[in-house]
Amino acid sequence: MGMAVVMSLFAGRLVQLQGLDSKVFEAKAATLRVHEETLTARRGPITDINGNELALTVEAREISADPTKVKPADRDRVAGSLAAVLGADKAKIAAKLAQTGTRYTLLASNVPTATTAKVLALKIGGVVATPHYERWYPGGSLAGGVIGYVGDEGHGLTGFEQAYDKLLAGQDGRQTVETSGTGQRIPMTRTTKQEPVAGRGLRLTLDRDIQWAAERAITRQVAATGARSGSVIVMDVRTGQLVAMANAPEVDLNAWQRTPDVGNRAVSEVFEPGSTNKVITAAAALEAGVVRPETVFQVADKYRCADRVLGDAHPHPPENLTFTGIIAESSNVGTIMAADRVGDQPLYTMLKAFGFGAKTGAGLYGEEAGLLPRRETWSGSQRCTIAFGQGVSVTALQMASVYQTIANGGVRLTPQIVAGTVDQHGRFVPAKAPKQTRVVGTRTAKDITRMLEAAVSAEGTGSLAAIKGYRVAGKTGTAQRYDESCRGYCGYTATFVGFTPADAPRLVALAVLQAPENGHFGGEIAAPVFKEVMTFALKSRKIPPTGTTAPPVRTGTGG
Repeated sequence: MGMAVVMSLFAGRLVQLQGLDSKVFEAKAATLRVHEETLTARRGPITDINGNELALTVEAREISADPTKVKPADRDRVAGSLAAVLGADKAKIAAKLAQTGTRYTLLASNVPTATTAKVLALKIGGVVATPHYERWYPGGSLAGGVIGYVGDEGHGLTGFEQAYDKLLAGQDGRQTVETSGTGQRIPMTRTTKQEPVAGRGLRLTLDRDIQWAAERAITRQVAATGARSGSVIVMDVRTGQLVAMANAPEVDLNAWQRTPDVGNRAVSEVFEPGSTNKVITAAAALEAGVVRPETVFQVADKYRCADRVLGDAHPHPPENLTFTGIIAESSNVGTIMAADRVGDQPLYTMLKAFGFGAKTGAGLYGEEAGLLPRRETWSGSQRCTIAFGQGVSVTALQMASVYQTIANGGVRLTPQIVAGTVDQHGRFVPAKAPKQTRVVGTRTAKDITRMLEAAVSAEGTGSLAAIKGYRVAGKTGTAQRYDESCRGYCGYTATFVGFTPADAPRLVALAVLQAPENGHFGGEIAAPVFKEVMTFALKSRKIPPTGTTAPPVRTGTGG
């Protein structure tokens, strides 16, 4: 009778399990067997104008574990075995295996193929290797501030990696599979799969070789002068394309967690331009017809403007200088005298026309607009200091764009750094042509170009920027630097910007150094950087000299 009662209980339980509740338990079992996996899309590459890869995605492996599959008694042994193969800390792996509240814990990422094989050879239940993509930057820090980097979650955090994250990332796929109790996939079971869509490629206008030369030059000069930082920009005059955009110091994209990220200073750091801004005052004066390049001014070394006495960089007796001489010798006093003939409103209008106070439109991550105070707020002395580049703030790209406009006959092209995109089949889709805006007349641009050539002559402040065989037009800049650390002006910003060949301009280059300690004049420390980078770029682009000579100009009543 007792046996019959027990057997009847077993029979009832079997009826319940296999009959009444079979569907419920079948669903629970399926839940335990079926797992959904994310199929990561391959991120698109970022290349230079010639297709050289600046950022690419390579395949690697992730080693993960299901902690519920590792018995507590085996945990220490398993952790030791895995740590020995992976070269990891045993205690950290043991701690991850103890997280039994989850069925997934990442043990290691970016694991080489050979190491992965050794891990799988251990045949530890619940430990699996999953294909995974790793972002790699062949140039290390090359164009680091421009390109940006990808975080641990696979999304761009800065630069173009962030700005074009959706385009580059593509669309992840999904897959469901059935696995055994040890985590192995069960053959011949149901599987659903949605294939991932690879990301598109991004082609930049940067030239890898010229970018490398620019970074080398500015890095060495920052070290030599003890400067806080520096930037170099190279632009194509005729297209507005950015050929190089270098910063120093720069972030190492392959070790961004351990390298301070200071962004792309060429567009994020604003500074008072100093004498490089005098070309805008010159453009306003020439366009208004109040001066000509040969107009003579009697220039003293001091000038009273409202409640301040402003002066030239060096003391000198009163001298007769042509307007060309004022620009060539970078006279603050002479520039103020020309600005007095122009008036505040026309000067303000010209500053806005050249792009001051607004982003360039290049679409660069972290770009600032600079600062152009409203004309109504200008103080009595500010109207004078703005004329020679103090009291306004710009980025390196904004100032390079000013000289591209002059070199291009007075037509401003919106700076362009994205050449286009490349789809999954390798088809290139070019970006839209840059916007063109007439800023000054052709005659004004030519007059300023001749004045800038004089500035690079032996009599000018930019003689160290001269390149043998080429006609170079350019301007030095040395400005007092506003710094929050001293809550006022302390230190200097040294700049040189110019273009060549002056009579048939092809390339514009700008070099700027912030807070140098060994020297501070733009003509002394920034001009040599311009020369080095421009010389390399001319050779790289195979741009020959025009074979012409600069026409003679009068800088003073004596010559």
